[in-house]
Amino acid sequence: MKVHQIRIDFNVTEEVKRYVYVYLIEGENCYLIDSGVAGCQDIIIEELHRIGKNISDIKGIFLTHAHPDHIGTAAWFKERTGCRVYASAGEKPWIEDIDLQFAQRPIPNFYKLAGKSVQVGCILHDGDEITLEKGIILKAVSTPGHSAHEMSFQIGSYVFIGDCIPVKGDIPIYIDNHAAIDSINKIKNMTGVDAFYPSWDTAYLGNEIDKKAAEGIEIIEMVEQAVQSIKTNTPDKELSGLVCEVCSELGMSWLAANPLFARTVQSHLRQ
Repeated sequence: MKVHQIRIDFNVTEEVKRYVYVYLIEGENCYLIDSGVAGCQDIIIEELHRIGKNISDIKGIFLTHAHPDHIGTAAWFKERTGCRVYASAGEKPWIEDIDLQFAQRPIPNFYKLAGKSVQVGCILHDGDEITLEKGIILKAVSTPGHSAHEMSFQIGSYVFIGDCIPVKGDIPIYIDNHAAIDSINKIKNMTGVDAFYPSWDTAYLGNEIDKKAAEGIEIIEMVEQAVQSIKTNTPDKELSGLVCEVCSELGMSWLAANPLFARTVQSHLRQ
């Protein structure tokens, strides 16, 4: 089995540039871990062709969670290959009805990024194991925090962790700070793992996960400290003002331009 990391660059707004990594699992057949944003299929197909494969070789798409930058080409590939889409029960409603997701989590350029709704053919629960083909078994690992029902996927000694761990110097996005820390610790404590593959960073090899996990938790705790400090001094401050002050407190004023950071701040108000 081989793992191919595919970088997908996109814009949330004209000012907010982002990227996400899609993972192509190569065995006798091929499988995708997440699918990037709508319209990025040519980038994925280019990688398929580079390794001597075609879209007909894709037999499954495993979605860590329902956000637009992870589900964008799932419908496109399913329509053309008949591949099965896998996700957790909690993420399923937003994947199968992107209008519902937009109503509950509106972001700029949502439909341009999310593509089309797609049916989840197989629901995964924590601990479920799926035999993809001879010698390739995938295990589902529940890792909520960034999203309510996010999942990581373990294949042998490799673990694909989606957006579970905030990356130093990047935008910390999560909706439950406590669950996020629990998930980071859960990932860090997994044994027999040679590489962790995140959606926001290059692979974490060997003991590097300890450093990355510690940095991720430190980021969450820094946001917590900033939120509580500001709320103590100005308890009636509205969310928009709180977000700006948190950004200033962290020395990261550019975070205020991303509408999703407000949800991160908001998670620290639910104690």
